[in-house]
Amino acid sequence: MALYSAAAAVLEGLERGEGGVRSLVYESRFPHVRQLYALVSETLRYSPVLEKLLAAAALLRAEKKLPPQLAKVLVYDLLFGKGLKCGGRWKALARRHRARLEAELARLKVQQKVTRNEDLLAPAQAASPGASQVPRYVRVNTLKTCVDDVIDFFKRQGYSYLGKAASVEELRALSGKKFLLDLHLPELLVFPPQTDFHDNLLYTSGHIILQDKASCLPAFLLSPAAGAHVIDACAAPGNKTSHLAAILQNKGQIFAFDVDTKRVATMNTMLTRAGVTGFQLAQQDFLTVDPGDPKYSKVTHVLLDPSCSGSGMVNRGPGPEAAPSAERLQALAGFQRRVLSHALSFPALRRLVYSTCSLHREENEDVVRAVLQERGSAFRLVNAFPSWPCRGLAAFPGAECCLRASPAETLTHGFFVAVLERWGEGAAAPSSTLAAAEENPQHGEGTEPGAASKKRKRKRQRVKE
Repeated sequence: MALYSAAAAVLEGLERGEGGVRSLVYESRFPHVRQLYALVSETLRYSPVLEKLLAAAALLRAEKKLPPQLAKVLVYDLLFGKGLKCGGRWKALARRHRARLEAELARLKVQQKVTRNEDLLAPAQAASPGASQVPRYVRVNTLKTCVDDVIDFFKRQGYSYLGKAASVEELRALSGKKFLLDLHLPELLVFPPQTDFHDNLLYTSGHIILQDKASCLPAFLLSPAAGAHVIDACAAPGNKTSHLAAILQNKGQIFAFDVDTKRVATMNTMLTRAGVTGFQLAQQDFLTVDPGDPKYSKVTHVLLDPSCSGSGMVNRGPGPEAAPSAERLQALAGFQRRVLSHALSFPALRRLVYSTCSLHREENEDVVRAVLQERGSAFRLVNAFPSWPCRGLAAFPGAECCLRASPAETLTHGFFVAVLERWGEGAAAPSSTLAAAEENPQHGEGTEPGAASKKRKRKRQRVKE
């Protein structure tokens, strides 16, 4: 069963925008990497077919405790793989629905006029233009080191540092063993696509984090001051949590939540390796957290990156990503509205970042609009990062305050970010981050929020080979 749980966790990580197939498989710590990679890749390849079969057989309705990612993996191996390799309740569950699933598979073959399972797949498509052009982004973990020391380390390993990028086109032109400092984010290094650092000393020691640029935006834009109390509502596997800790300089308190026991354990390991302190992990559904609990009375910032369709992820494994069914999209959007509304209920909250790795308006602008309408004038959208080139879809007045990202325009995974601030009687003034962006154009270009960057650099331990 460990294989299927690990594969389901990788699929969920893809949906949450926490990395590509290969990086998530490596980070899973599953002992048989090739077996896990093969199962995840084949499940992704058959994903459009699996979506149809799960919907037709109403499996997720009948088995409400079965996570959709685990359902995909189990049904793939049951119908298309080498047969289930597990025992226990999940195997019994799959066998209980086997006849219905096989009937729906046969019906689908008749409808598409094919005889072989492979013929149900769409003709092989060339990789998305984004798949080959998204660079390898490396976030320097400033809890353990500083940008200058990491640059020196890579130079000693034979890489050529070209300085700070002036445009996205410079990132696009990277090749060989050349690298740049990102033009927007101050602690992000950029290497050519497919550069692999999973065995690099800096990665294994927690000095660098392999994290897509778009995935770095939420913590960067939340920008809590050192000493703040922050909630990371849907935190696993922990990349954004570690980014928050670096911004906080390990001062303050982070409350991180996730519903899955194994993901919480993995996150604890990752955060410890990254040198994060001052955090409390809880295996708990964020929707069940009581905003009135005195423990959270000082929470002023919330990072909310809920489960989504993952439609913005550039697939680094074989096969196209599946488009979510209308039913699943509606269910996801409903959940996202509930969890965003809940996050805004914390009494001391001043600033919240909502993000997804989805391209769908239903999960992005529509969710923000619905919750803002529900909340009246208590919160407002912040025009965050004015220099960012891709803005929200014109779904409602002010939607251009939101950020979008895409492989074609920003050389990242597809992503959506909205920054909300409390507004109205008794609220704090507009955030210093936004004010700084308006008064200091350099902040809009990605200088580090706050004034502590240079001081932090002097305090970092040096990286040694």
